[in-house]
Amino acid sequence: MERRNEKLFSRKRSFTFGAYGGIDKFITGTESSCAESVGHSILDILDSPSSEAKPLTSATSSQKVTELFAIIEKLQGSRLDEQRCEFPPPFKTRLLKIGDGLPLILPPKSGGYWIDPALDRHVETSPTLSHGGFGLESYDIMERDSEAKMFQEFFRHRYHHSFTASDPSLGPLVLSVCLEEEENRLRVILRMKECSLHGTFSVSLFQHFPTAVELAKMLCSSVSVSCFEPVSYLKAPELIMAFDEHRVSQNFKFGVLYQREGQLTEEDILGNNEESEEFLEFLSILGQTIKLQGFTGFRGGLDVSHGQTGDEAVFTSFHGREIMFHVATKLPFTEGDTQQLQRKRHIGNDIVALVYQEGHTPFISDVIRSHFLHCFIAVRRIKRESEGEGGDGGSFQVSITGREDVPPFGPPLPSPPIFTEGSVLREFLLTKLINAEISCYKAEKFSRLELRTRSSLLEALRSELSSRSQCMLRESTQSSIPLAEGGKGVPEGGGGFIENFKRAIRVRSHSFDTLGVPKKAGGVAGQRPKVITNTRQLFHYKF
Repeated sequence: MERRNEKLFSRKRSFTFGAYGGIDKFITGTESSCAESVGHSILDILDSPSSEAKPLTSATSSQKVTELFAIIEKLQGSRLDEQRCEFPPPFKTRLLKIGDGLPLILPPKSGGYWIDPALDRHVETSPTLSHGGFGLESYDIMERDSEAKMFQEFFRHRYHHSFTASDPSLGPLVLSVCLEEEENRLRVILRMKECSLHGTFSVSLFQHFPTAVELAKMLCSSVSVSCFEPVSYLKAPELIMAFDEHRVSQNFKFGVLYQREGQLTEEDILGNNEESEEFLEFLSILGQTIKLQGFTGFRGGLDVSHGQTGDEAVFTSFHGREIMFHVATKLPFTEGDTQQLQRKRHIGNDIVALVYQEGHTPFISDVIRSHFLHCFIAVRRIKRESEGEGGDGGSFQVSITGREDVPPFGPPLPSPPIFTEGSVLREFLLTKLINAEISCYKAEKFSRLELRTRSSLLEALRSELSSRSQCMLRESTQSSIPLAEGGKGVPEGGGGFIENFKRAIRVRSHSFDTLGVPKKAGGVAGQRPKVITNTRQLFHYKF
């Protein structure tokens, strides 16, 4: 039995080495006979029956081991170079280096993000490039709705008419028509659920003055209503202008994350409390540090009365816009909370965030788990060879990442993506942040939500204009309307456009549930709920 086990054991060894040396079957020509003889030599050494084996001295055993390794080396030595291969593309791209360090941003394993500059050097087009040019003159701020101001600019202070209708296929419609006598043309705006269409038509094109239906069909051939109702409410222009500009805002809020060397997780990044001099210097480029207590500018959801969101923040004004930065290290830190929800409740609800890196640890695009964050801009201070030993290390490298459904936006990154002047870096970053947010609204989640909100608001506007116009045409005894606070009438049961606007906001909040955002179980103890108290505050609500 013992003899049989020894044979089995020797055969296993023979099979193992046989597989290792099996590449010799690829040898052709005169090498085959040599390889075959060498293979037999290995088998002779390993497979010799134990019954036939003679007692070996230590010198003989050592000699055979040496011969064995010599044979293996002979078999494999000339084949090593043939077995070498390059890394597959995914590994090669991830290990690609930009400049002297690792890339600022790496894509997640699951994909779903683009990175600019691309890790693949063969990609020449910048994914954030929307137009050419690399100078300051190309730093143009995008408009979220280029036609939102049309009514205010061309209709508000001119004689015009508005009409409403409910199309069986298109839904609510609101049409505005203005005659520009100096140009002898008609200017028309047709508001629909998906968008607003704008056009101008020369009066000479028509044999007779066109009807509202004809003008609407000239802008959208799908209009199928047979007539429009005229709007006779005196304050209709205010309501229409409020609807047109409900997406326009001059205020923005962005997150700022501080990533130190070796930090790769959300918990590590949100858990930073100390601010280095380098990080503080970067914050000074973005704006000025202000005291939140009693602050009267745009606060971006931060508490300016009770100190519940920290004592300080970074704020700036930029080309007529106000920007509040949610700096992670300045938001409240909660001991024992690894997720730091007091910080994430602000940064996680932003759409775009900056990531300032100290060290060479890359930022993973999806490391911050959020339904809203769609774009990150990473900044890292570097020291270039041209700066020498006496350089102040004032150069900054920039990289951008966004979800794959975020469309391109400018300004483009320079090549290489390095900024040596703080003023130019500031101009680039602030323009890029604003354009990034505006572009993110076109991503699938936000565009779907925005369509629902617009549909609700447009139906509320149509209903309000129609009911108000009917009240204007009734007799005084039939049109008595109870006065609300401020002396403004509200039709019975209707609630008015303001109330409908509030309902649309509630619909929007409900729509966030479809994105997977959990509802809050209750408010903070001792804190009163926020109430919209006036029309100005209402229409500054950002969608």
